[in-house]
Amino acid sequence: MNKRYFLIFSIMSVLAIGACKKSKVDPVTTPPVVTPPTTGTATRQQLSLDSIFLYAKEIYYWNDKLPTYDAFNPRQYSGLSTDKANYDKELLEITKYSSPYEWTTGATSPKYSYIFDKTNKNPTASINEVSSVDLEGNGNDLGIRFGLYGSTSDYIVYVTAVYQNSPAEKSGFVRGDVIKKINGVSYGTDYNSEVGALNTALSGTTVTLEGIKAGGTAFNLTLTKAVFKSSPIYKSKVITAGTKKVGYVAYARFSNADNSVNELNTIFDGFSTSGVTDLVVDLRYNGGGYVSTAEHLINLIAPSTASGVMFSEYYNATMQAGNAKILANQPLLDANGKIRYSNGTMLTYANVNYSVASNTVNFAKKGALANVSNIVFIVSGNTASASELVINSLKPHMNVKLVGKTTYGKPIGFFPVTIENRYDVYFSLFETKNSLGQGGYYSGMVPDYDLFEVPSGTIMYDFGNVNDVYLKKALDVLAPGTTVTNDKTVMAAKQTSSNTVSSSNMINADFVGREFKGMIENRFKLKN
Repeated sequence: MNKRYFLIFSIMSVLAIGACKKSKVDPVTTPPVVTPPTTGTATRQQLSLDSIFLYAKEIYYWNDKLPTYDAFNPRQYSGLSTDKANYDKELLEITKYSSPYEWTTGATSPKYSYIFDKTNKNPTASINEVSSVDLEGNGNDLGIRFGLYGSTSDYIVYVTAVYQNSPAEKSGFVRGDVIKKINGVSYGTDYNSEVGALNTALSGTTVTLEGIKAGGTAFNLTLTKAVFKSSPIYKSKVITAGTKKVGYVAYARFSNADNSVNELNTIFDGFSTSGVTDLVVDLRYNGGGYVSTAEHLINLIAPSTASGVMFSEYYNATMQAGNAKILANQPLLDANGKIRYSNGTMLTYANVNYSVASNTVNFAKKGALANVSNIVFIVSGNTASASELVINSLKPHMNVKLVGKTTYGKPIGFFPVTIENRYDVYFSLFETKNSLGQGGYYSGMVPDYDLFEVPSGTIMYDFGNVNDVYLKKALDVLAPGTTVTNDKTVMAAKQTSSNTVSSSNMINADFVGREFKGMIENRFKLKN
């Protein structure tokens, strides 16, 4: 490090390797500041701008593309209304050096890296800025996921998902409900001028929604934001398709072990008991989460014949060589957010072995569902990170097909670096590859069957309804030529023809994108 410049690193108790877990330890004393031989006193903001760049120089996945401190001049990124705005501006400039990986011309934010201000967390539910329900299953809003389908001049606002135990679920909302008015204002005729007002209206504490239920009846309901605990499972069931038993599960997020593992185990045990022969895993809205939970799901899905390497993580050369000394300023936490110690000495992220060998995961079969060889993943542009990791890891070992739209494209993972005891910086830190060395899907995974979720002349069905365009195609892939009907537990949506959409200039996308997109590493092997 050039001694003309200085760096202050705030040691603190960070989240448990994710933008989802409140710290359970007291802050650690900040190391002394190395004062540069310049006149004047640096501000806290200037010190943090230095820190963000100097961390990136050692741990950012594309650190070899970054210029020198002098050339980059971190302190120039100031003058905006808040510290956070300045830090975001600097991070965007850092990620431009990765082009085309996480920045392309005209982008106003990085595709992967971001900074989370922990003061924005709800004191009860650890919400971050990019998730409606966090990775512990805590929600603190209306509990509805919304989406737009149609053209920019004629679109429908749909309820695309409802979170368990939320105000929306308690009021009877289901996927497929159509929203006509929000707080008395009609929407659906001019996307470009209306989308801002839509987001603002739906972000309110109390929101009145008018529209048509999936069953065809009108509604006018007022929802009030509330804290709730939510399952990551939208729906699971066994579908009979000819001679095959198809296990279907719609999974919302790779939440932590406490929130996900038991539910996934129960579902897959049920699949085994029911004689499931094939699988459909619906990840259309799953933006990722914990790598450890993804590993568990892979082991539940994989046939008993799968062995050896599942996937490997590749950090940059500096980290692999153990030369990211700057990480000595970040305490290493366990899964409960507690600082880890060895022989009475506090461990830091500098104690971690970042070699490929120490970050290679092998198959270790879980559960009794052992002989499935055919699987279809339902995907979309919201399918990211840990979801893509599951798909990529299983491709060398199963017959994998994708139905839907091209995925988000995020073979990159991270863990947080904290500055000021306040900001968690999530730099792109490692890339994952499967047992064949395959990865690099930065532009997304292209589906084998590219379909609109709500094509022209159709409506939206609930998860698990065999009339859903994506599930219907998935079943046709697994059991071609068979006719499948809904069981009594899944109702077909009924709506008037006025609720159909045109395929011209399709939006077919979210306008309130509050699903977490990321792949958080929380398992580390220490250096010998």
